[in-house]
Amino acid sequence: MRTILAIFSFTLISINLSAQHKYAYAIFDTEGNKTSYYVMAEKANKQDVILFGEIHNNPVCHWLQYELTKDVHSKTGNNLTLGAEMFEADNQLILNEYLQEHIPERSFESEAKLWNNYETDYKPIVEYARENRLSFIATNIPRRYAAMVNRGGFEALDNLSEKALKYIAPLPVKYDPQLPGYKKMLEMTEMPGHMSKNLPKAQAIKDATMAHFIYKNLQDETVFLHFHGTYHSNNYEGIVWYLNKLDEKLQIMTISTVEQSAVETLDSENHGLADFIIVVTETMTKTY
Repeated sequence: MRTILAIFSFTLISINLSAQHKYAYAIFDTEGNKTSYYVMAEKANKQDVILFGEIHNNPVCHWLQYELTKDVHSKTGNNLTLGAEMFEADNQLILNEYLQEHIPERSFESEAKLWNNYETDYKPIVEYARENRLSFIATNIPRRYAAMVNRGGFEALDNLSEKALKYIAPLPVKYDPQLPGYKKMLEMTEMPGHMSKNLPKAQAIKDATMAHFIYKNLQDETVFLHFHGTYHSNNYEGIVWYLNKLDEKLQIMTISTVEQSAVETLDSENHGLADFIIVVTETMTKTY
């Protein structure tokens, strides 16, 4: 009898401790079913393109990006190519020079257009690519050209030189203003403030350019793992839409990240955002 009571007491204590455990994150599939990192990583190995949508200042995102990079690399070897929104296409040369150890770290970090959170959030992956001789593609349009579109629409790019156009998706770019993401962005410009009505077009030229450089650098038997803000691939729009226009047979897996007050279940409004949705507690500390 004492043994039974002891087991019962131990079970109650275990349940109580479990209920008090604080989880930093959880992963769900597109329908809101809880899944695991290992399921996500295993599926990633079978894709042509993995689009990892991040919240830029969320440390859980950056940790999981690093872990996924390592785990996909362990399965694919050097058939892994990395790429990121955080590097603009006109920085590809200096990025290559650093990855190939032609220039020192101080030269790269002082001359490249690096985001303010590079040191904490993206440098670990760049260093991993350097150590393992992996290609890393600067996929984003130079910000000066995106700013031109924001001011004057796509036609603002018409007079650029051939050299400048090498850093942009081939013109004219396809554009569907009825895509929900772009439509919502347009509605935002109608609110009080100073946002340009060309803002969705500026977003689209970024999406199109990132898709262009991802597709341009795809090779047989390779996996392309790309990092970007969630808005660029949520709801299978943005980069996904442009990649499908380039090749509808591509195997594309999307990952999104959201913050919620509780991570035990996926809020209904976050269902369908991506193939996998990482839910991080909204009290998570930020990297900047």
